[in-house]
Amino acid sequence: MTEEKLEKKARKKRGGLFGFFKDFTYGMATHGMARHALKTRSSMEHLFILITMGDMLGLPILPPYYSLRLLPYAVPQITTWKRRMLREKDFVDSMY
Repeated sequence: MTEEKLEKKARKKRGGLFGFFKDFTYGMATHGMARHALKTRSSMEHLFILITMGDMLGLPILPPYYSLRLLPYAVPQITTWKRRMLREKDFVDSMY
């Protein structure tokens, strides 16, 4: 199923006016905090991978023994981490 179909089903489940007020209240009160929490989690994960696997970029911080012990847990995130670390940074990136 596509995202649109899933979204339509979710809207039908919520129910008209109550669902609208529930979504409206969520958007007004907690959506910003939820996005901030996700950004913080993402940056902490990338920092952890940088500390443990930094020798991939030429930053040997931990001894290789510990990096190899943590490698199986970090493998799924290595490609996105490398892409994020080696991406050009712009002033606008810090705003969002």
